Amino acid sequence: MNKTEKIILGIDPGTNVMGYGVIRVLGNKAELVVMGVVDMRREKDPYLRLGKIFERVTGIIDAYLPDEMAIEAPFFGKNVQSMLKLGRAQGVAIAAAIHHSVPIHEYAPLKIKMAITGQGQASKEQVAAMLQRMLRIKDEDMPKFMDATDALGAAYCHFLQMGRPETDAKHYSSWKDFATKNQSRIEGKGDLTGPKAQLLAAMNRTTHK
Repeated sequence: MNKTEKIILGIDPGTNVMGYGVIRVLGNKAELVVMGVVDMRREKDPYLRLGKIFERVTGIIDAYLPDEMAIEAPFFGKNVQSMLKLGRAQGVAIAAAIHHSVPIHEYAPLKIKMAITGQGQASKEQVAAMLQRMLRIKDEDMPKFMDATDALGAAYCHFLQMGRPETDAKHYSSWKDFATKNQSRIEGKGDLTGPKAQLLAAMNRTTHK
């Protein structure tokens, strides 16, 4: 790989549909490598959904060997249960990256929208249109689900921040580091068995890598 080349993986966490986008950075330019979604709507067990997130993020990392991962932070809404579920999904994606020693950078949705469009209240459609223009993506290559372009936005936002010495992004260097900074996201698991235990075992292994 060229010394000036860097691969960035973007993730838009979700419990129903998770988006991902990969860009290649060459100097001060970025180009699309791939983007898509992981559709989990047919899976009824919420813990098996988390397991699928871990498995698919691991597969994407193995396939594209990203140097860094940018992930969208959960949006703080009124529905507490939805926030907790989204936080778990994000935590599993982060655990998969840490398991592969991929540095993580977390960006708030407002930050991503501002970086891409210059407007913090921009719609998903506006973000997608701007990314299509900047990365020169053909109409036929634009995804059906905007979760994919949201993930691509996270990756592109990180690309824009790379040349700036100061950023408000959160960084995690290990699973222990993530757990310490996000106690509320990993509490309340109780006694886990079956798929739940397998998922936690995979996440815990990242602590001892």
